Amino acid sequence: MNRETDNILFDLDGTLTDPKVGIINSILYALQKLDIVEESVDELDSFIGPPLRNSFLTRYHLSEFQADKAVSFYREYFTEKGLFENVLYPGIADVLGSLHSKGFRLFVATSKPTVFADQILKHFDLDRYFTSVIGSNLDHSRSDKSEIISYALSEYCLSQDRSVMVGDKKHDIIGAKNNCIKSIGVTYGYGSLQELLSQQPDLIIHDCVELKSVFY
Repeated sequence: MNRETDNILFDLDGTLTDPKVGIINSILYALQKLDIVEESVDELDSFIGPPLRNSFLTRYHLSEFQADKAVSFYREYFTEKGLFENVLYPGIADVLGSLHSKGFRLFVATSKPTVFADQILKHFDLDRYFTSVIGSNLDHSRSDKSEIISYALSEYCLSQDRSVMVGDKKHDIIGAKNNCIKSIGVTYGYGSLQELLSQQPDLIIHDCVELKSVFY
């Protein structure tokens, strides 16, 4: 993509950072508090990316009240430990630094609550590259990726024709399409190639070196 693109929106989990350890540990902590036994821990990767409350509701068939309790317990662990049980994908800091120096406006568009996303970016010293972080609210509002992208476009007067969404899950591609902007799927995160292909992103890349080369 050439300089017809000015604005790049990045998903956080599975795109900028690998949050698996912290997220899984937070889920298991919440389940223990609720006396729920998870026998297939390897399937909890599905929680990475989508709105957290929805994932608890659908996987464990919880009531609305129980799902709220699950999220509350999850955040008990996440705010103290899970937030920092997280690593950058190799090369992503170089990608962001390069794009920022070239004059692209960078944004984070994530279903994670904004307050947590801000802390993670600051922890990894990535916040200096971003114009803004747009996430969900702690009351679970604005958690859908389409809503998040829409808010970013509106709040910062971003041209649809000159904006692109980068993410690892189908929700990122769907959100981009619902807002009539371009999309790039990355396969190094938690969405499968098949999942991404099913949504027909404008481009698919496989590592950070390739991601950096896309923008010139």
